[in-house]
Amino acid sequence: MGALAPIVALSGRALGASVSAAGLTLALLGVGQILGDVPAGALAARVGDRKAMLVAAAVAAVTLVGCAQARALWQLALAITATGATNAVFTLARQSYLTEVIPAGLRARALSTLGGMSRVGAFIGPFIGAAVVYGRPVRDVYWLAVACTMAAGLVVLLVRDVSEPGRAQERRSAPVSVRAVVARHHRVFLTLGTAVFLVGSVRATRQTVLPLWAEHLGQAPSTTSIVFGIAGLVDTLTFYPSGMVMDRAGRLWIAVPSMLVLGLTQALLPLTHGLVSLTVVAMLMGFGNGIGSGILMTLGADVAPPETRSQFLGVWRLCADSGSAGGPLVVSAAAGLGSLASGIVLMGGVGVLAAAALMRWVPRYSPFATKGSGSRGSVVAGSAEPPGTGMAYEELPGGCGRPGPPAQR
Repeated sequence: MGALAPIVALSGRALGASVSAAGLTLALLGVGQILGDVPAGALAARVGDRKAMLVAAAVAAVTLVGCAQARALWQLALAITATGATNAVFTLARQSYLTEVIPAGLRARALSTLGGMSRVGAFIGPFIGAAVVYGRPVRDVYWLAVACTMAAGLVVLLVRDVSEPGRAQERRSAPVSVRAVVARHHRVFLTLGTAVFLVGSVRATRQTVLPLWAEHLGQAPSTTSIVFGIAGLVDTLTFYPSGMVMDRAGRLWIAVPSMLVLGLTQALLPLTHGLVSLTVVAMLMGFGNGIGSGILMTLGADVAPPETRSQFLGVWRLCADSGSAGGPLVVSAAAGLGSLASGIVLMGGVGVLAAAALMRWVPRYSPFATKGSGSRGSVVAGSAEPPGTGMAYEELPGGCGRPGPPAQR
């Protein structure tokens, strides 16, 4: 996916698309992912996480071949949208699989590492793609993507299938519908899901505002790329320590600082006037984003009920991906009205609002919000038991829970 990102628009141009149409073609990757989030949860619930990843890898190989063989813009657009949908299936099933196989005490480190490795892939992917297409047609990068997809599918094929007994029994019977999961846990999605939406919007905006403001300052594209790369390097170096903090001290000790740093540094970006100040702020933005690696996946794993985890995570990822699509649109609209700086500052304020929303709602639903919070807060019914509390959780309407009698051990 990292290798595809800078090439999709160029391959659209090679097929005769205008600049705006080529940019829309790239956006279809995200559109496909949003369209695929909820069906991905339903598929994983029906066939299992490992089989869902294998299906996604097989279909992605076909759609990527379609990208490479496209001879008209509409063919490329259709194949790109389908590729985004397969990515939604693969990422959701991968998250659900890791949630099952990793002990709760190591969950944040595992999912932060997963998020960090995705960042590493996104960082080195463009360099590998550049080597592949050097002196060759840009569509050759899709063959690289096919090879990577086949390798990912082979890894999944070689790992053992692990499924909780309750979920296996559910698949043998009629799976719970996504609509029923949303109805049961609507309070979670309306509250903590809103926080997830805000986090997704601020994170995605970071990738938009930095190059736009660099261009506003008159920086050359090559200089902007270097600044962006430095920020990306800082981003990739901080994921594992943040996972350790979340496992040992609680999720809020990373979630809130991450959003505060990311939001405040975005708000400071319009105050930069040269290359040095731009680079410093970009590095701080990378740090804020990097320490939050895996936080949304970790929170989703914390609050998702095991018996309907896949369907729940499908809606959870829809909240995050919708925010990722909406944030850059706000900045683009502000820039179109002639005030790029105001759009950047507005999204910085959204980052602070996201921190406040996480502070308000995470302790209500997650037993791992802070150290020991499980013994005094309520959680989603069916989520993992807080370590050491010896408490069972009774279901309440709307997906909340309250401490019940001590569990039999």
